Amino acid sequence: MQKRSVTIARHRTSISIEKEFWEILENISLEKNISIPKLLEIIEKKSDKQNLTSAIRVFCLNNLTDKIKKR
Repeated sequence: MQKRSVTIARHRTSISIEKEFWEILENISLEKNISIPKLLEIIEKKSDKQNLTSAIRVFCLNNLTDKIKKR
């Protein structure tokens, strides 16, 4: 697990997820040309009030699934 402090939509929070998910988030942020905090803000807005860490994992898995389907 890796814990990082980030500012999302003007509030500071800490997120603990596996390093592999941080790596996926970093790749997605580079692909979309946005910062990780901005990406996390988007994920949080789409999360339907669920746990942010869970929402991040689901977002990463959905992103990878979409890429596989496009092959």
